[in-house]
This record gives sequence, structure tokens and C-alpha cells, in this order.
Amino acid sequence: MYEQVSHALLNDILDEFSHRVRREDLRHFYTRLGANFYAIHSLFEHLYGHREDFRTHMVNLTERLAQAYIEREPALKRLDMEREENHNWFLSQEWVGMALYCDGFAGNLQGLMQRLPYLQELGVNMLHVMPILRCPRGASDGGYAVSDFRDIDPRMGSVEDIRALAESMRRRGMLLTLDVVVNHTSNEHEWACKARAGDAEYQNFYYCFPNRDVPDMFEETLPEIFPETAPGNFTWDADMGKWVMTVFNHYQWDLNYANPAVFIEMLDIILFWANQGADIVRLDAVAFLWKKIGTRSQNEREAHLILQLMKDCCQVVAPGVLFIAEAIVAPSEIIKYFGEDAVIAKECEIAYNATFMALLWDAVATKNAKLLSQGIKNLPNKLDRATWLNYVRCHDDIGLGFDDADIRACDYDPYAHRRFLIDWFTGAFEGSPARGRPFGVNPKTGDARISGALASLAGLETALEQDDPHAVDQAIDLILSLHAMILSFGGIPLIWYGDELGTLNDNSFLEDINKAADTRWIHRPRIDWNRAERRHEQGSVEQRLFEGLKHLIAVRKNTPAFADFNNRELIDVANPHLFVFLRSHPSVSTNSVLVAANFDATPQYLDLDELGQRGLFRFGQVFDLVSGESPALFNNRIVIPPYHFYWLGNQRARSLG
Repeated sequence: MYEQVSHALLNDILDEFSHRVRREDLRHFYTRLGANFYAIHSLFEHLYGHREDFRTHMVNLTERLAQAYIEREPALKRLDMEREENHNWFLSQEWVGMALYCDGFAGNLQGLMQRLPYLQELGVNMLHVMPILRCPRGASDGGYAVSDFRDIDPRMGSVEDIRALAESMRRRGMLLTLDVVVNHTSNEHEWACKARAGDAEYQNFYYCFPNRDVPDMFEETLPEIFPETAPGNFTWDADMGKWVMTVFNHYQWDLNYANPAVFIEMLDIILFWANQGADIVRLDAVAFLWKKIGTRSQNEREAHLILQLMKDCCQVVAPGVLFIAEAIVAPSEIIKYFGEDAVIAKECEIAYNATFMALLWDAVATKNAKLLSQGIKNLPNKLDRATWLNYVRCHDDIGLGFDDADIRACDYDPYAHRRFLIDWFTGAFEGSPARGRPFGVNPKTGDARISGALASLAGLETALEQDDPHAVDQAIDLILSLHAMILSFGGIPLIWYGDELGTLNDNSFLEDINKAADTRWIHRPRIDWNRAERRHEQGSVEQRLFEGLKHLIAVRKNTPAFADFNNRELIDVANPHLFVFLRSHPSVSTNSVLVAANFDATPQYLDLDELGQRGLFRFGQVFDLVSGESPALFNNRIVIPPYHFYWLGNQRARSLG
């Protein structure tokens, strides 16, 4: 019955629409719309079918899809068709990403285009340009408080510059990732200004209340995201005379997705940036899209339905465009943002592997892989046509949201262990070389997260200050080993800009009144390109890190077993300092790679006899893919130096190759 209803509605819409667009070639649009319309209608009906204006909004949504398709350039449409035919294209081991702030990396978009050869030199072919849309000055949350979703910050350039960047990257075989902040707007956005002026239509774009009755009911269960700087989840707006929901900051107003007009506008914005040339759209704060009294208003089922609906609509207009889910939540929840009860991704094809990132830092502090292995063991399996973004550092803090059960399984007390990690990475623990800062300290609970540049957290800053060559060597080994883990784990590795050069903490943020209260700015650097030239100076820290990472990327791209086809097997070994897993080629077993990392400050050994039936790696028939040499071996035990790793291949497969 419902399928008949949806098809009847579709016929009515297309009949009306065809009279207005007779000259357009819409064959592919009609085919994709027909294939997806039942799902689109069903999801839209589930979310908004109770409204009297449901049909009006459904017609508006379909017309927006058609208009976006008409505006899509022929080159992008051809790319869509190529990716439809090779639908697993993004699972290849050949993709390596970098995330950066445009102003910190290159000044503006034109400067960024001039730096593309630098990225190619390193081997990066996927670029996430952090938010560059128009934002208020001084209250932008690093670009995530948007005042105009269709315009660029004039300091960065123009929409035309984005189109030129995207075209240049396509010619170079590079992917462009752009952000769309789907959960909220700045309080200076046009919609917010109209709401503040008393426009009831736009007040309904947000959660606005005349008194504290409803906000107080929400507050009973809503957590605080930034308790230090933005306590509570509602802000009184004197001009409007109402309380408005502001989960993140007082200047970020949460959008009301119970209003179908909000969904249609935000989908239209996503398609707008897809049509400017974005290959991947990063959807920010997706866990917060649906608000419900009596809950934490995170990970609600309706939030997933909204993402499914966005994906189905995007499949009609731009099927070659991927979605990233920015949802930093528990592993059992993050896996749902790929889409449940499916084989292929029904929501987002890519999600951040925040669990892996945090667990790597735990191994750094404890010098063992107990919690790392335990946490990965309990990381749920992802869908076949979905992948992780694996990273060591990013623009955000390091959260310590490990599962308490996993912590206890490693014989740690959860509260004491998290306290140790905070103390270690902020340098408060005796003997720690780390130079991080606390972030998001909650005085009520004692919880905190960690800010800091990779090199400073890994001890390189301290080692350089103390002029300790041995400590410098160890820090470099550790930095390369951490990158080796994200390059080989399974998924797309995402490097944070500056880490390839060992960029240290930038404390200049303390001199900016708009940034001083947010310690995350300590690891959002402005690249010193004179210093970057040292990557050509043999033996310099910059050269050792840049060339080391460049070589790892090249090896990754030539190692088919590192493609992401759910082909990773975690291996339990007796030595707690080692993190070991096997990557197998989907069709050629002899091309398997054994990854082993030592997180301790002393040499450790891997007993090959522990590999059981994995006979390809027994009896010493192994070599390191990175060095091309066989590692030190005694009594069938491989010695792994401090803070070192091996990507072990099989000598027999090597000789056959």
C-alpha cells in the first residue's frame, strides 16, 4: 500500500516537473530517483508524516533534488558514474588523507592550491580542509559556528576558489573533503537573526522556549559538552525573549530537525557543496541531531533515520560523494552510523575511529598494549562497504572514553587509570616527557580530556629542549610507529597537518582573547615553511619524520593486504608490550602482512610459535616490508626494538613475487 502511495506521489511530482524542465537530460536522475524514492518517501513519512503539510514538503524535497542534479557539472556526473561502477573504490589502500586548517597551513585557498605539490611529495591524496565557511569573528568554535552555509570566509577566499581547488585536485587524483555542520548554526546566521526578530517560522528552526519549564526537563538528563566554558544546554536570548538550546556553546543554536523545512534546507546545503566539487562531505556532530526529553539526546534512532534519508537523497543527485560521520561516541554506538541491518553503508560510508586513537595513546603512556588489544577486541565489526578514518591526532582533544569493563579487564581502576593518563600527558606525572594541557575539565566529576601536538605529547619537545639525542631518537621512532599503526590498521589513515614535520605545541593561542580559554588551539599550528624546508636537510628531525612517513605511505600504497575488506585479525600474544594483528589479502593468502609494534622503552620479542596455524610467518620466513630486510631472530623469536614496529611479509611470497 505504502509503495503504491509513494509511486503515485512520485508520478504526480514528475508529471508536474517535466513540464518545466523539458530541455534537460534527466535520464540518470529519473533512474536513481525511481530506485530510491520508496526509501526516501518511507523515511520522510516516518519522520514527518503526521504533519498536515507533509505532501507539500515531500514535493519541495523532490524538486530540490532535481534542481541540484541539473546544477551538477558534467565532469562530476561522469565521476559519479565511474564510482557507481567501481563502488568499492574508497576501500583501496592507495588513499592517504591529511586534515588541516587552511589559514594555518597555507594562508588561504589560493595558497593551499600552491601547496598541493607538497602534499603529493608526501603521498597524501585525500585532503580534509577544516571549516572555511563564513563565521563570526571571535565566536566561531574553530569554524563550527557557521553564519552562512553557502559562502566562504573572505579571509580564505571565495566559492570560486573552492571550485578551482577541487578541479586541480581532481586532475591530480586527489579527493577533497569539506565540512557541513548539520547540528547547529551560529547565532548570527540569517535564520537565527530572523528568529531573534520574532519570525515564528524561523524560531521553529531552533528549540526556543518562553520559560525554563521545558529546558529544565531537558537539563535533567543532558550532559555538558564544554562544562568549563559553556555550562548548561540553554541560553537566554534577550532580543527574542526566549531560551534557545545551545548544546555546544552559547553562540551555537541547535537546529530543530523535527521541522521538515530544516531537513530540506540542510540537505540542499550538502548537495550545494557536493556540486562545488567535494568528493567527501564530513557531517559534523551527527550524534546530536534529534532531541528528546528524558534522554541524553545523543544517538537517538531518529538521528540515524535523518542520516539515512540524507544518504538516499544524495544517492539520487551525487552518488559518487561519500559521507563521514563525525560522531565521537562509544564503539557500540559509532558502528551504527554506518547503518544497521545492512551490508553496505546506509548512512555514512566513513566514520572516525576515535576508539583506536585513544587506545594508541593509552599504550604510549602505559608502555604496554593491554588496553589497546582489549579495546580493539571489542570493537564491533563494520559493514563491508564502509571504512574507518584512523588518526593519531586531529583538531580536537583526546577523549578517554574507554569502556570501564575493558579497563577493569586489564586490572586497572577506571577512575584512577584515567587520572593517570591525564597526569601523564599533561606532564604532571613524574618522569613523563609529555607536554599536553587539560581540556574540558569538569569540576563536578573530575573528568578531563587532553590537548597537545603529537610531537609534544610523544616527548619530542622535551627531548629537544634537553638536547638529548637518545630521547629524540625514541620520540621519532614513537611518532613513526603511531603513524604505522593508522596506515596498516584497515581504513583511511588521516594525518594531522604539521605532524609530518614534528610540529610542536603552539602556545601563541594564549595571546588571543578569543582562543585563550580553549587549549585545543595549542595543536592547531601555523606552518613555518622555512622550517619545513629542513625536510631536505639530511639528519634533521624534519627530514627524518617527513621521509620516514613518506616511505611508510609509499609502502602502504603498494601493499594490497592493507585495503579495507574486513581483513584484519587481532592476535593475542603473551608479551603485553606488543600490539599484533594480521592483514590478509582478500584473494591471495601469501600476501598477508603481520603487523607488530613494541610500545615499551626496552626491546621486546615476538614468539613466532604463538602464531599457531598462521604458518606463513613461522620458521623465520619473514622480512620487513619497510626496510626490506629480515629482522633480528633467535630461537624463532623476533626482536623488536623500543618504540619500533614491523610490517612482516613472507619471504616465500617475496621470492614468488
